[in-house]
Amino acid sequence: MRAVGLKTLKNKLSEYVRLAAGGETVLVTDRDRVVAELVPPRSGRAALLADAQLADAVRKGWLTPPALPGTDAPPRRPVARLEMLLSELATDRAER
Repeated sequence: MRAVGLKTLKNKLSEYVRLAAGGETVLVTDRDRVVAELVPPRSGRAALLADAQLADAVRKGWLTPPALPGTDAPPRRPVARLEMLLSELATDRAER
């Protein structure tokens, strides 16, 4: 475990982030008082940011995972045929 002041951390941030990524805990101090910790990622944490953000959104209840994982989305069917849409568009334009 290491301790580093805010000013030194600011100047050598990548070095201390590499230490934390390697498994070491870094205590961040301000005037000899611990104000934060840089710790290695928890086990089970997704390596990619997007995966971690999705997992966090599911934990907070913002998203619900699919009931049947691994299945594709159902096929999309057109709501209306193109000919019908074009004829309605022509009718609307003629009325103006």
